[in-house]
Amino acid sequence: MSGLKRSTAVVSHREGGDPAVSRKSPGETQYEAITLERGLTQDPGFEEWAKQVSNLSAGGASTANFRKDVRIELLNEAGQIVLAYQVYRCWVSEYQALSDLDAGGNAVAIEQIRLENEGWERDTGVAAPVS
Repeated sequence: MSGLKRSTAVVSHREGGDPAVSRKSPGETQYEAITLERGLTQDPGFEEWAKQVSNLSAGGASTANFRKDVRIELLNEAGQIVLAYQVYRCWVSEYQALSDLDAGGNAVAIEQIRLENEGWERDTGVAAPVS
């Protein structure tokens, strides 16, 4: 998985009483796309979600289900959730069904999706695990 990143644009402006000095204010906040990768499996979930978006652009699908909220959980070595984020209104902007193949290599085949999103926040309800 790629990292979670957001950035807020800087808007410069001058106030009427002090036109020689530029002031700065926060502008629009944007959230970068998130890339998810997994070893190739028989599970068609990534492909079916990506297909909803491509069918939408071809005029053949409903806009009802192509956006999903996604929960990202980080686990410790014992399999306990130690950190979680809720990512809102995700949709697949890019889908890679199969990574490059090399007959001489020993790499695992990878499937990949790129998720556009409209923001995320940390789930503060996740408590530190008890050993």
